[in-house]
Amino acid sequence: MLEVRDVHTYYGDSYVLQGVSLRAEEGQVAVLLGRNGVGKTTLFRSIMGLTPPRRGEILFRGRDITGLAPHRVAGLGVRLVPQGRRIFGSLSVRENLEVAQRAGRNGGWTVQRIMDLFPRLRERQRQTGTKLSGGEQQMLACGRGLVGNPALLVLDEPTEGLAPLIVGQVEALIRQLKAAGTTILLAEQRFGFGLAVADYVYVLAQGRIVYESPPEALRHNEHVKRTYLGV
Repeated sequence: MLEVRDVHTYYGDSYVLQGVSLRAEEGQVAVLLGRNGVGKTTLFRSIMGLTPPRRGEILFRGRDITGLAPHRVAGLGVRLVPQGRRIFGSLSVRENLEVAQRAGRNGGWTVQRIMDLFPRLRERQRQTGTKLSGGEQQMLACGRGLVGNPALLVLDEPTEGLAPLIVGQVEALIRQLKAAGTTILLAEQRFGFGLAVADYVYVLAQGRIVYESPPEALRHNEHVKRTYLGV
C-alpha cells in the first residue's frame, strides 16, 4: 500500500529524516515507535506532502507521490489524523465531520456511523470544537479521518493525553478498522498499545529506522526497548 524509500527531510538546515525506509502492507497495521523529537511527525508530514523530502521516494499503491500537494495525496485515499488533533474549533462536531466527508464503497464511513461508534460525539454534535474535552477532540479527529473513507489512515500519536478508558476505545477502533480492511500507519509512544495493535513494528531514533520486526520479536528484545524506547 505504502512504501517509503530512503527519505531525507530537512527543516531549513536541520537534517531530520536521515534515510528512512518502511512499508505499510495492505490491510495491516504498521506501527512506528520512538521517543519525542525523533522524526515521527516529520515522516508523516513528508508522506502527506506538507514537508516534502529533499531525497528519496514515497510510493502509494505503486504511484510516486513524493512532493505531491497535500490535497492531491488526500484525494488518492490517504488521510492523516494529526498529532494535537487540530480540529476546527469554530465548527460544531457535526460540521467538523461533514466538511471532511467523502463517499466510500458500499456506503463506507458516514457521519451517522461515526456517531454510532462514538456516542459521546452524538451527544455533543452541536457543540463547537473548543468546548470538547481532550478525549472528545481525539474521537472527533479520528472520526474526521474516517469519514474521508481512506485506503490508508495515518495516525500520529492518537493516544496522546488520553485517559485509559479512551485509549481502550482507540485500540478497539483500530482493530475494527483493520478487520474492515483499512491499512493503518500509526506513530505511537505507548509501547504496550503499539505492540497490541501492530502487525509490524519500526523503531525510529534520531531520524533513522534502527530496528524493525514483528511485534513479538520486539517485545522480547530488551536491548532495543531499553536503548531506544526507555521501556
